[in-house]
Amino acid sequence: MRPTKPIRAAAAQFAVTNDIAANLATCCRMIDEAARPQPDIVVLPEFCNHVAWYTDRDHSYAAAVDLEGEFLQTIGGKAAAHQIYLMLNCTVRRSENRVTGTNLLFGPDGRLLAQADKQVLMGNENNFLERASQNCDIIHLPWGRVGLYSCMDGVIFETTRGLAIRGAQLLLNSLNSFAKDEGSLHIPVRAAENKLFVVAANKVGPLVPPDLLPAVAARLQIAPEQLHGAGHSQIVAPDGTVLAQAPTSGEAVIWADLDLAQADNKLRPDGTDILKSRRPALYQSFRQPPHPRQKPPGPPEVLAAVYQPAQRGELGQWDDLWTQLAPPPALIVLPELAFVPGGQVTDVSIAARASAEGVTQLQQMLQGTDTVVATTVVEIAQSSSFHTAVLISQDGIILRQPQLHPCGRHPWVTALGNGITTIDLECGRIALVAGGDAIYPETFRLLALQDVEIVPVSTHILETWEARLGLLERAAENRLNLLVGSPQNSMILAADPDFTLWTAWERRPFDGNINHPIVTRALARPGLTCAPIYPAATANRTISQKTNVVESRPWWLVDGLVKARD
Repeated sequence: MRPTKPIRAAAAQFAVTNDIAANLATCCRMIDEAARPQPDIVVLPEFCNHVAWYTDRDHSYAAAVDLEGEFLQTIGGKAAAHQIYLMLNCTVRRSENRVTGTNLLFGPDGRLLAQADKQVLMGNENNFLERASQNCDIIHLPWGRVGLYSCMDGVIFETTRGLAIRGAQLLLNSLNSFAKDEGSLHIPVRAAENKLFVVAANKVGPLVPPDLLPAVAARLQIAPEQLHGAGHSQIVAPDGTVLAQAPTSGEAVIWADLDLAQADNKLRPDGTDILKSRRPALYQSFRQPPHPRQKPPGPPEVLAAVYQPAQRGELGQWDDLWTQLAPPPALIVLPELAFVPGGQVTDVSIAARASAEGVTQLQQMLQGTDTVVATTVVEIAQSSSFHTAVLISQDGIILRQPQLHPCGRHPWVTALGNGITTIDLECGRIALVAGGDAIYPETFRLLALQDVEIVPVSTHILETWEARLGLLERAAENRLNLLVGSPQNSMILAADPDFTLWTAWERRPFDGNINHPIVTRALARPGLTCAPIYPAATANRTISQKTNVVESRPWWLVDGLVKARD
C-alpha cells in the first residue's frame, strides 16, 4: 500500500486531573485545537481520563472508562465531527474488575477501530493495571499501516520492534512521563532503529494529584515540579530527525506532513536491510521468563578508554599516548579493522595477515600490563572468512566474537557467529560487539540477559542517529557500559550509578533524566580519550517500583521477534 500523497499527523499535549468530567472537556477542547491544521490523524496523551494515581483498586476501577460509555462515545463523536483518525489512551474497565491502560483508535466515522493494551507497566501502574495479554494488530488505514503503543512500551525495544516487523509505517505513542530522557532518547530512537515514523503525545502538569504532590516529591527526594509531565511531544522521521516538537511545559499542538512510503525503505547506506538481516534464531532467550541476575556485581569504578587513530591500519602515536597514562586504563577500544590499512578489505588473505600481525604487535605492547584492547580482525577458518571482534591481552587473544548479522559494508564475510561469548575479568563481565551488529537492539538485549557489564563496540558509524541516539539508548535501556570505537564518533557511555527514584542520588541531583548514560565523546584524532565506567551500576535495573528495564520486558509477547521469516 503506497499513499498517494503525504498525510498530516498531529499531537496534542495537555494536563489531566482527577476530575473525569473536566478531563473530557480538556480532551474535546484540545481535539478541536489539533483539528485546525486539518490533520489526517491526531494523537493524545496517556491516561486522558484520570491522573494515574489511585487510593486502591476499587478507586482505579471507578475512575476507568467503559468502551461504550459517555467518555469514549464523546471522543468518538469528536473524531467524526472533524473527520479524522484519533488515538488517545485511557484506563478501561474489563471483566472481573480488571483495568487496563489502553490505546484506543477512532475512525472518521466515530467508530472504535482498534485498541492495544499497555505491555510494560511503569511503577505504581503495576498496583492497579493489568498488562497486555496480546500484541497490537497492525491497523490498515486507507493511507498506511499503523501500530499503537504507550510510554514505557517504548523505553524498551521489544514492543515497537514487533510492530515494525509486522509492517507498521507509522507508530502512535501516548505518554504520561516526567522523564526528560524519554523524549531525548527513547522516542526518537524507536523511529530511527526501525526506519519508520513516530508520533508521540506527552503530558504536562502534575502527574499526581496536586494535593499529594509535595508529599510524594519529598518521599522521592526531588522537587515537586519534577513530577510534572515533561512535554516534548514530538513527530519523528525514519532517520531519527525530529520534524516537530512541543515545549517542555504548557498545552501545545504540533503537526507535520509525512510521506509514509519512506518507511518502506529499510536500507542503510551500505545496503543492509535492517529487518531482513535480523537473525531470529539467535534471539530465543527473549522468550524466557525473567530471573534475577546470576553474576555478582563487578567493581564500582574502572578506567577505560577509546582511541581514534589518524587513519585505520596505522597505530601511529597510540603506544606513546597510552604509556604516558598513570594509571593506564583497564580496557581500550579501537575502531573496527584497526590493523587493516584504511579499514577496507579488498583482499581477504592480505587483510587476515595484517590482522594477525597487528594482534602480535599489540600483544607485545601490552607485555607487563593488565590492560586489554578490543578491535575487530579478519580471520580465515575452514575456507570461511570471518569478521571477528577480539579482546587482546599480553597473552594474545583472550576473547573472540564473530559478527552475528550480515552487513553490507563487509560483503567478504562468508560465515557468521552463532551466539554471544563472554569473559569475566577483574574489571567485570565483558562481551564484544563487532561492526554492524551495533545497529540491532536485539544484540544488546542478548548481552543484558547474560549479565554483561562492559561492552567494547568496534564499529564504523554510518548514520547520524547511531552516534546521537542509538548507542546512547542501547546503553540506557539495558544498563550497560559501552565503549564505542569508530573512525569518527568514538565515545564512552557509562552506566550512571544514580539511577531510579527509589534509590538515593549520590553523585548528582535529579535533573529529570532517569535512564541516560554518562557520555564522554572523543574529540581528538589521533587521540586517546579516557573516562571512568561503572560495572557495579549495571546490577541496578529497577527504573521504578516493580519495573525493571530488563526483567519487565514483554517476554510473553515476543514470538514475532524470535520467529524465523517465512
